[in-house]
Amino acid sequence: MRLPRLIRLAIAVALSFTAPYPALADDVSFAAKDGVQIHADLRKPIGTSRGTILLFHMAGSNKSEYEPLAPLLNKAGFGTLAVDQRSGGDLWGAVNETAANSRTSHTYADALPDLEAALGYATAHTSAPIAVWGSSYSSALVFVVAAHHPEVKALLAFSPAEYISGYSIQEEASRLTIPVFITSAPDAEEVMSAMALAKAVPNGLAQQYVPRHGVHGSSSLRHDANPVGAAENWRHVLAFLDKAMPRS
Repeated sequence: MRLPRLIRLAIAVALSFTAPYPALADDVSFAAKDGVQIHADLRKPIGTSRGTILLFHMAGSNKSEYEPLAPLLNKAGFGTLAVDQRSGGDLWGAVNETAANSRTSHTYADALPDLEAALGYATAHTSAPIAVWGSSYSSALVFVVAAHHPEVKALLAFSPAEYISGYSIQEEASRLTIPVFITSAPDAEEVMSAMALAKAVPNGLAQQYVPRHGVHGSSSLRHDANPVGAAENWRHVLAFLDKAMPRS
């Protein structure tokens, strides 16, 4: 499968930032329904919990995509679970443990059980509301998960499109009854893909944000990858979460 141009660019950006971040997470693992062991970083919220956010990475990536992002969500009152999916790689100077241990290549669609296993793990370990957050290919998969699991109470998609063979992401989006935040790079192709999915979500539940300065996927919130636009993009994400998962 040939990666779209913006995904290739995002991978190149990620490879240029390999400085490690402090290890503040607990390493956890759990089994997907087919027996694959999924590795993840679990972080607790600071103060009273508002919910748990499941963080899924882009193509060629791993849970370290969220090393600088998860602590900001923790500070805002959210627990986080950043997952190594089996379709991934060694961006950000880190090893994708799930992919490395599976010892075979996987399609984007193959990672769906990993997302469902993460949701099962979170459901078993917290009574707080759960949101799913996807980056690039996983931002398509979170629509599938949310459409079929009422445990999911909010969805955030960074650079979503019809990436997943065998699925219509627009059709999955049309089933949603939860708040949805959709954003992308300010690239015409990405904006149009995001718009199509936002329109598919019924009852005006989807918010599309087009940044002035952005890059592909969740990297749009990383200051190392998007120094000009990250802070502004964060403001829109946190404003959405304040409405979708408010403080009690």
